[in-house]
Amino acid sequence: MGVPATRRCVEWLLGIYFLSHIPITLFMDLQAVLPRDLYPVEFRNLLKWYAKEFKDPLLQEPPAWFKSFLFCELVFQLPFFPIATYAFLKGSCKWIRTPAIIYSVHTMTTLIPILSTFLFEDFSKASGFKGQRPETLHERLTLISVYAPYLLIPFILLIFMLRSPYYKYEEKRKKK
Repeated sequence: MGVPATRRCVEWLLGIYFLSHIPITLFMDLQAVLPRDLYPVEFRNLLKWYAKEFKDPLLQEPPAWFKSFLFCELVFQLPFFPIATYAFLKGSCKWIRTPAIIYSVHTMTTLIPILSTFLFEDFSKASGFKGQRPETLHERLTLISVYAPYLLIPFILLIFMLRSPYYKYEEKRKKK
């Protein structure tokens, strides 16, 4: 597989990632920050099922710091998702480089405290988390595996934007 074919495979992966992120954000994540009445009971039940099944304390009783991440997802990331979907599925859109770098760094930065919480938080009854919580290492790792793609794909995106010869920034100099 040549360089253009490899580039197109990565672009398709990224395009599908951003396309899939739209309904996940709209129908799951944003339930924690938007009015409950916006969501049909089926979506509310889906979120309850997910939170209980995967013992996700952040989506059951979201702490203020997590809600701030979701608000950023609403204001900054959600508008970017269709743009990124278009750019990567179309391919060869060099203009996406800077916004993609900003998105990837922002997203990876938000995932560090989320994954750290799942790894290191004491989820005992005395902690501030209510509802289902991961208690065993297996439950913590399962929950981390749900969130991990939102760290790994932005990391791939960042490396792709920084290292791909096609997307690499070329300084334009004025001729004298």
